[in-house]
Amino acid sequence: MEEKLSSVAKNFTPSPIQELSHLAQRCNAINLAEGFPDFPAPVRIKNAAVSAINSDFNQYRHVQGICDHLAAAMKKMHDLDVNPLTDIAICCGQTEAFAAAIFGGDEVVLFDPSYETYEGCITMAGGVPVFVALDPPQWTLCPGKLLKSFTGRTKAIVWNSPHNPTGKVFSKEELEVIAEACCRWDCLAITDEVYEHITFDDKKHISLASLPGMQKRTVITSSLSKTFSVTGWRIGWAIAPAFAASAIRNIHVKITDSAPAPFQEAALTALTSPPEYFEGLKKVLTSIGFQIHFKPQGSVFLFAELPKNCLLSDVEYAKELVKEAGVVAVPGCGFFHTKLSMEPSSEASCNYQKRYVRFAFCKSIATLAAAAQKFSDLKNATRYEHP
Repeated sequence: MEEKLSSVAKNFTPSPIQELSHLAQRCNAINLAEGFPDFPAPVRIKNAAVSAINSDFNQYRHVQGICDHLAAAMKKMHDLDVNPLTDIAICCGQTEAFAAAIFGGDEVVLFDPSYETYEGCITMAGGVPVFVALDPPQWTLCPGKLLKSFTGRTKAIVWNSPHNPTGKVFSKEELEVIAEACCRWDCLAITDEVYEHITFDDKKHISLASLPGMQKRTVITSSLSKTFSVTGWRIGWAIAPAFAASAIRNIHVKITDSAPAPFQEAALTALTSPPEYFEGLKKVLTSIGFQIHFKPQGSVFLFAELPKNCLLSDVEYAKELVKEAGVVAVPGCGFFHTKLSMEPSSEASCNYQKRYVRFAFCKSIATLAAAAQKFSDLKNATRYEHP
């Protein structure tokens, strides 16, 4: 009966990141693969969720207060006027919001490397992903490459900042290039801004929607997950012009009907957290002391290049890391899409795509210290040096 599956279902494979997380569980290894925090969510937010459950907020529910808070936050952070009644859709996590925003058909531009979910959502919607390579080691955007990727068939561009997997925060100059291309070709922009509160060294997150001419063509997606250490709650949203928000809301209702009701109630508490909470989160994440060529500017990931004297590929290195050190990381090749890139590339010029591994550092100090010790032991005992 396998032939009855759709072509999309046949081509999809298990997520390598989730498989690595499962491997970490089976091997009792330190999981630096999947980007979920292993430190607790704030007590006041957990208490709000428990209170909502005990108050019987357990049925289908739309909590308008979330939309009201988000609209106020967009005004304060980006000076954007958002109508909380028409311009916001609450979804089951950022992933559902993003998937619902992909309307399908024609081409969608993405940056390479990129998070694996984007390509899958575009493919399911019947779209064609077109990848534009960011240039290592600083992962800079080449305006010429970007502009060359747009055609009359381009419907949208996907933009993620702070960026997964590299930790890059796009500069205002880079955003201006993206906005110019969108306006010139009359395209939508679909953004993933889940790490908006996690930036370092005075880097500032700027929403693409805040640039001239962009709010009317931008769908912002985000969530509670990473900022408040509640990746399992699945509370996300899309902020968009009314026509797009309405379409996303309708898709959401047809697929899942309602985001988890008690966690929507708890989201009200989370979204009213004082500014000190966000600053405290940054301090936790910056206390690690990176030794890395490209220091993350935001997000919760290190995209580390293997040492020059390491003869292993990223996949081989990740396997050895689990076996020899009991630490799980993600091979970087899964974030690259050379075969689908607009740029012709020789095998030699793309070798760097097999030379990176991604580590999630949104872990407790104890977890990171244990991982560092294991790295040290591995380096001293074997030929497999850590980056």
